[in-house]
Amino acid sequence: MRVITDRPTSATSDPERHRLAQADAGEQDWRAWGPYLSERAWGTVREDYSEHGTAWDYFPHDHARSRAYRWNEDGMAGVCDDRQTFCFALALWNGRDPILKERMFGLGGDGGNHGEDVKEYWWYEDSTPTHSFMRWRYHYPQAAFPYDELVAVNALRGRDDTEYELVDTGIFDDDRYWAVTVDYAKASPTDMCLLVTVANRADEDATLHVLPTLWFRNTWAWGLPGGERVPQLVGSGSRLVGEHWVLGQLLLEGDGDPTPLLCDNETNAERLWGLAGRSAYPKDGINDHVVAGAATVNPERTGTKGALHYVLDVPAGGQRQIRLRLARTAPPPAGDPPAPADLGDGFDTVLWARRAEANRFFDSVIPAAATADEALVARQAIAGLMWGKQFYHFDVKRWLEGDPGSPPPAGRRHGRNSAWWHMNSFDVISMPDPWEYPWYAAWDLAFHCVTIARVDPAFAKEQLLLLLREWYLHPNGQIPAYEWAFGDVNPPVHAWAALKVFEIDGSRDHEFLARVMHKLLLNFTWWVNRKDTGGNNVFEGGFLGLDNVGPFDRSAALPVAGVLEQSDGTGWMGMYALNLLDMAIVLAEHDRAYVDTATKFFEHFAYIAAAAYDQGLWDDEDAFFYDVLRLADGTQVPLKVRSVVGLLPLAAVTRLTARTMRRLPELGARLRWFLTNRPEYAEVIGARRLGPDGRQQRLLSMVGPEQVVRLLARMLDTDEFLSEYGLRTLSRAHLDKPFTVTLGGQEFSVGYEPAESTSGLFGGNSNWRGPIWMPTNFLLISALRDYAAFFGDDLQVEYPTRSGVKRTLDEIADDLSARLISLFTRDGWGRRPIYGAAQLFQTHPDWRDLICFPEYFHGDNGAGLGAWHQTGWTALVADLILTLRR
Repeated sequence: MRVITDRPTSATSDPERHRLAQADAGEQDWRAWGPYLSERAWGTVREDYSEHGTAWDYFPHDHARSRAYRWNEDGMAGVCDDRQTFCFALALWNGRDPILKERMFGLGGDGGNHGEDVKEYWWYEDSTPTHSFMRWRYHYPQAAFPYDELVAVNALRGRDDTEYELVDTGIFDDDRYWAVTVDYAKASPTDMCLLVTVANRADEDATLHVLPTLWFRNTWAWGLPGGERVPQLVGSGSRLVGEHWVLGQLLLEGDGDPTPLLCDNETNAERLWGLAGRSAYPKDGINDHVVAGAATVNPERTGTKGALHYVLDVPAGGQRQIRLRLARTAPPPAGDPPAPADLGDGFDTVLWARRAEANRFFDSVIPAAATADEALVARQAIAGLMWGKQFYHFDVKRWLEGDPGSPPPAGRRHGRNSAWWHMNSFDVISMPDPWEYPWYAAWDLAFHCVTIARVDPAFAKEQLLLLLREWYLHPNGQIPAYEWAFGDVNPPVHAWAALKVFEIDGSRDHEFLARVMHKLLLNFTWWVNRKDTGGNNVFEGGFLGLDNVGPFDRSAALPVAGVLEQSDGTGWMGMYALNLLDMAIVLAEHDRAYVDTATKFFEHFAYIAAAAYDQGLWDDEDAFFYDVLRLADGTQVPLKVRSVVGLLPLAAVTRLTARTMRRLPELGARLRWFLTNRPEYAEVIGARRLGPDGRQQRLLSMVGPEQVVRLLARMLDTDEFLSEYGLRTLSRAHLDKPFTVTLGGQEFSVGYEPAESTSGLFGGNSNWRGPIWMPTNFLLISALRDYAAFFGDDLQVEYPTRSGVKRTLDEIADDLSARLISLFTRDGWGRRPIYGAAQLFQTHPDWRDLICFPEYFHGDNGAGLGAWHQTGWTALVADLILTLRR
């Protein structure tokens, strides 16, 4: 594996790197406060206490303003401490909406014609890794938000129709919206200066209500022993002062002359169920007071939720600003009231310094050779990753058993996640998407960490280790997949990501690598014991993150008796074995105890790689790997779908250099023994040639030298996988020739569809078959670079296939990287492919340089699809820019 590391920058000459060094050393906890507040807590598994696991019905958007959350909180432009003791977020009201805009609105799986989908527009413009400077942007309509219209129209649309989005309602016509920007700048780890800028884009004067809101997470209403104490907020003048027995004294102070409004973070049981509640001024009290003038805020100006209510009259085309300071002012027990916050010259000094320091930091990260547009994309991609860090709290045992006095439904004992009772999450974790996927996913997180390591390697390492800790990793060795089903199977990419992070960080933290490897040995064994049913070194695994790419749902029961032996599962495990081999080689140079581990994974890789051919996964006529359905009577049914399933074995590749053989003679001896006594493995471990240093090296690859050329001819064919914007998930050859198979009297088929699939096979948000997908593209580009390191310039293949032009594998990897980058950058007409036909996003100067990072992309035109803020793995585009322009 080859990783180009960032150029070194002295911490003393770069204040942000100095802050990172202080945080890593435990001197000052600059990561203690950050954008860890979720953007959606409603409709999640944690908040679902229903009989049948219907999370979106049990806790819908309509309940969110009135119902206290059990496990975490949500809001817009929000921050909190890393234990979510307090929360801060922005609320807005345009004077026309039926409710305050306190959180983003969207539709659930049953309401959206293509699954869960947020119906708002906001962007993460900036964030340093310590969150010393952050910027968030939101476009809020001035007309009444069309909640009912969005629900009704999407309900009438099916899978063959496009989604009905907020922009389609015409609500942004004639620029009738507010552009709201929030800048955060830290004066210290627990002192934040906030500048809220409200710009009226319309050609008429308008009024906007702005409510910076501070509250305590409700930990006192659940009847837990020792948890009865209630913190307090007090409003006075232009400030809110909080008191908490652990946090101490907290201050939110604003300039101008706002009105403090206070209520309690308690459920409005009367509104929801007609029952008496715990507070006369419940959670939605501020909403009802501002929108309807109701007497629902505490006249004593005390509570556990408070807002500073500003009413801003803004002229046409003008803007207004609000200065705020959020700070911990005294440890417990707090004494005198806090001194007035500096909202003048000191505020300006902090804000301008942190902006300048953020620029200096990113100048050291993003290569000077990157274009201005590429630099903009890379910086916003990293910002999205930073804003995607969320406080995640979920004690599964307590959730299964219920809180005192509120037993759960009986079905929960044997339902969702009932086998994961040991899990107890109370951590800040990088999420795939803060709204559509506001819970971690194991293989998403692995990809996140590769890009995170470019700016904060310590946090990236901590994240990878976290899911391997004993309160996450199942006692049987399985890594938890995601909240909806921890027991599902994600691809085993943890080891691959750990190696990438280790190398990006300078290949020096051997303790990190050893800690990861110790736990991954358990996980690898789980895979071997659970996902190799026949003991023949070919693997199953189910959907493995590839959802609707096969003829039937691979995560469900098969339509006939048998076992589905998967090319991707086997390829993943071949890669996993080589990753652990690479780890053992690195560690063995410092501790000879790892030599035996290296030889073990060398052998295991040989078994897996050879089995892919012996058991029929490789089709020599088609030059492709296919899944094989092995029926109960021993009959094999190859499922000849040309998809990324058959390309993933390319990722199982590494090199053994002469230096490694010299330092680990036991490994060299075992390799020679294999070649002498097990010649059938020569195809996967036998290739050798001189490396750039003139010394012999060997290729360990699931795809041998002959097969790699033939398989690449498929992958690099514009009639199959290669598109203008990267590699498709499914071959375009299936557009005219769908694959069809009859099993158990039923017919199953797969046809090329470049966007969302018209089949609801997998359900939820997972209905796609042909789009471009960043993580698999990234893996295959990385594999090409590994092959290039072995073959050098001697191996050249046609690119594209049948073009008559031959290129080296490094040149092809560069071009594929450029194609993926071009999804986000402006083309010759000034358009960004991700925004497709959305003219507002393509041409409007206030929209076109605000970048979203979608979940996947249309296989033919590059338009962004799926979750709109999946900056997690889509942020890999930043890594591609850094590598390509280095």
